[in-house]
Amino acid sequence: MAVTDRLPQQPQQVDAVVVGMGPGGEEVAGRLADAGLDVVGVDERLLGGECPYWGCIPSKIMVRAAGLVAEAHRIPGTAGTAMVHPDWRPVARRVREATDDWNDKAAVDRFTSRGGRFLRGRGRLTAPGEVTVGGVDGGETVLRPRRAVVLAVGSEPSVPPVPGLACTPYWTNREMVEAAELPESLLVLGGGAVGLEFGQVVQRFGTAVTVLEVAPRLLGHEEPEVDEVLMRALTSDGVEVYTGAEPASVSYDGGRFTVECARGERLTAERLLVAAGRRVDLTRLGAGVLEVDDTAPALPVDARMRVPGQDPGGPGVWAVGDVTGHGAFTHMAMYQADVAVRAILGRGGPQAEYHAVPRVTFTDPEIGAVGLTEAEARQRGIAVRIGRADLAATARGFIHGPGGDGFVKLVADADAGVLVGGTVAGPYGGEVLGVLSVAVRARLPVAELAQTIWAYPTFHRAIGDALRELT
Repeated sequence: MAVTDRLPQQPQQVDAVVVGMGPGGEEVAGRLADAGLDVVGVDERLLGGECPYWGCIPSKIMVRAAGLVAEAHRIPGTAGTAMVHPDWRPVARRVREATDDWNDKAAVDRFTSRGGRFLRGRGRLTAPGEVTVGGVDGGETVLRPRRAVVLAVGSEPSVPPVPGLACTPYWTNREMVEAAELPESLLVLGGGAVGLEFGQVVQRFGTAVTVLEVAPRLLGHEEPEVDEVLMRALTSDGVEVYTGAEPASVSYDGGRFTVECARGERLTAERLLVAAGRRVDLTRLGAGVLEVDDTAPALPVDARMRVPGQDPGGPGVWAVGDVTGHGAFTHMAMYQADVAVRAILGRGGPQAEYHAVPRVTFTDPEIGAVGLTEAEARQRGIAVRIGRADLAATARGFIHGPGGDGFVKLVADADAGVLVGGTVAGPYGGEVLGVLSVAVRARLPVAELAQTIWAYPTFHRAIGDALRELT
């Protein structure tokens, strides 16, 4: 069935409605349609969500291009001579190709070929067991699912309430990804994953970048050693970084942005990127119908992804992805989608667990982490043991040369004899993380991990070095 802007006017009885067709919502809707259910997927933007159009895929194309530029600069002194002339045009062209020029026809066709129906519009809960969709033409369609409502609305860029900011033409990740040309200078509000990835990328393509982070360190939710290695790398690239810098006001004169900081800095640039995290608007979703706090940052869900407290005689309400508050990651939405589908279809299986959630920041060096940090483990009263290894001191680090700095840090529960967290900062940090994700997820005994034969000379061999500090 083809995409439609409006289903017939009268309330429609269907089996399931999925509000939000990002990676998690599309997975749920597609699998329910595969199972023979009459499913309507609803989204006011592009089917596929943030990840393929403004997030994971295009941003990592940009990261890859910037990495090639950086590697070319590392040739002198290691492999001869090189003249590097960065050009944003092929990067922008490849992004447009990857996103089909921000057209979701292929994604819609993929979903409807499985038997689902796609309704473009804003979906909201308007009564128990009822979803109303405001169509792009201004009309409304009422859907009454017999079996399930799945809320997978994702999140939006969070814009801090800095005086003057809302009145300016600031960028979010969407405008950054869509940029056909780069500005000569860029101010970045936020020293998290999005701000640091984009900031480092465009600096390497010739934009003068300044990052402002309110917290005392970058990637504040990660190990403090991450801040140290990233500060060295970013400043080496030429990025100016201000931590503990709270913006007091923002202004725009038609050509340049000016940010005044509370402690006195006055910074200007041609463009301003707001990368201050993500937020979910439960009020806009109509979550008050579920008798939950619609001013909360996330919906409560049980281990089967079901929103508790619903009328047992009506359709169940499930939620997956950012709206659940368990991490704004595509892999989290997909993981939760599998749990929700099995619950809706009555197939049982494992419940959701969150002790081994992996996360990767695609800077250079790449930061991969899973589970608890040292501080989080100590806050939980765990008897912590720490193991560390310096990548530059390993054989592979020596071989790699420039760009090979980083570390492995392991967090172990001494009483249980298992890893509860780990961080890998360095080349391919997200890939090396894989073995730690398995170890934390499966609660593998540290004593068994220590007997692993680590291939030589590899970066992952540093895990063995860090384990020796634990045993």
